[in-house]
Amino acid sequence: MSSSSSPDIPADLDTSTLPNHIAIIMDGNGRWAKKHRLNRIQGHEKGSDAVRAVVRTCREIGIPHLTLYAFSTENWQRPKKEISALMNLLKKFLKSETEEMNEKNIRLGIIGQIERLPLDVQRELRKSMALTESNDALHLHLALSYGGRAEIVRMAQRLADQCINGRLLSEQIGEKLVAENLYTAGIPDPDLLIRTSGEMRISNFLLWQIAYAELYITPTLWPDFGKTELIKILKDYQGRERRFGKV
Repeated sequence: MSSSSSPDIPADLDTSTLPNHIAIIMDGNGRWAKKHRLNRIQGHEKGSDAVRAVVRTCREIGIPHLTLYAFSTENWQRPKKEISALMNLLKKFLKSETEEMNEKNIRLGIIGQIERLPLDVQRELRKSMALTESNDALHLHLALSYGGRAEIVRMAQRLADQCINGRLLSEQIGEKLVAENLYTAGIPDPDLLIRTSGEMRISNFLLWQIAYAELYITPTLWPDFGKTELIKILKDYQGRERRFGKV
């Protein structure tokens, strides 16, 4: 069995069978805040600490791809004050973490409707992506203003336009072409999907891409999630048999 040489990683974690791509639905910031008699914004601020912990752990143990569901298309329906606070928190995170991402060879990418984000947020995102574009140890994908259904509609529109313009025949459309026209083009499908806070739903996240992902639902609220639980989940993942529909 191959194991990490880091003293912080359990010797019984087999690094040869780790998932290539982990996707996480980060849920529970609001309930964590309510539980601790704080406001929702403070819950989101505490949740950013969990983001740092998970990103650092994935980098440390050698996970190539990590996708975090940071802001959904449905989240635009939240109170304007909360949306504004979330956007400011995102900018603060980018400004404080980009240097460390470069130090640890982490590349930042975005999936979703970037054009819907405030212009100052877009500028900060593009700046961080440009500064980290040559990094290749961990690809950190933030899903921002992202919705799985909207992504599939966008893909269908793009392929329909190509058919109308005579550049594509309908019979040429297959799974490979569909995947190449999603936000996640070039990114391997998730092997493991984690959802915190105990909710038993997908919430419009990576609907096409998680077709054969292993699911893990934990009751832990996102601000309380960290390295210890992630390692526990990875051990569980390594004990599963992935058959992909085969015997």
